[in-house]
Amino acid sequence: LNPLKSSYTYDDIAKEYLGEMLPAKEDLIGKLSYTKAMSEKEAKEKEVAKSICYMAYTALRSRKALMEALENNNMKALFEDVELPLLFTLSNMKKEGIRVNAEALKEYGSQLEVKIKALESQIYEEAGEEFNINSPKQLGVILFEKLQLPGGKKTKTGYSTAADVLEKLAPEHKLVADILEYRQLAKLKSTYADGLAVFIHEDDHRIHGKFNQTVTATGRISSTEPNLQNIPARVELGRLIRKVFVPEA
Repeated sequence: LNPLKSSYTYDDIAKEYLGEMLPAKEDLIGKLSYTKAMSEKEAKEKEVAKSICYMAYTALRSRKALMEALENNNMKALFEDVELPLLFTLSNMKKEGIRVNAEALKEYGSQLEVKIKALESQIYEEAGEEFNINSPKQLGVILFEKLQLPGGKKTKTGYSTAADVLEKLAPEHKLVADILEYRQLAKLKSTYADGLAVFIHEDDHRIHGKFNQTVTATGRISSTEPNLQNIPARVELGRLIRKVFVPEA
């Protein structure tokens, strides 16, 4: 009914469809998860119980108003024939998970580490000194003050070293092209080589990610914890990471 929202909290729904003001989960237990709130030294058992009861109450009371709204918007069939059946498919996908070769992922991370270290040395040599490559401020000084490259735009925090700025400068100096490659490899390592490893379950060597129906405004499925829809394919090193995902025989 409202695809522009990315979350549908019970207090929002109660306000919009029941005309009732209920205390939000954050008002009762802050930003903690229910599990965390229950396991704290000063366990917030009453507050957790209240929040969960408000959620159940809102779901029950608002059903009629929500179904009427779906009918009024000619979306009841979409909800019952497409969205509800899809819910069970996505749930099964999460339970099944995707098998990952953890050793291959670790090896992939090691390959990236070697390439990143080699690029670091190359960048220091081209710059004529060592500096923090990940610091936009320090990088800006090297590019626009020391090397006197054109197009430097100084802001309150220093020169802009955003990707679009560096891409324009890449033909001017090899250092800039190497910086862009360094950033790309560093992102591959942190987001995929290191990032995906955290989500592999030890018992079945699978990643059980979430597939969400109600996050994107366009209605497409989104993937979180981790994002499995964004595995790179354009660069060779990006394509290599896809090989760590093991299909069923």
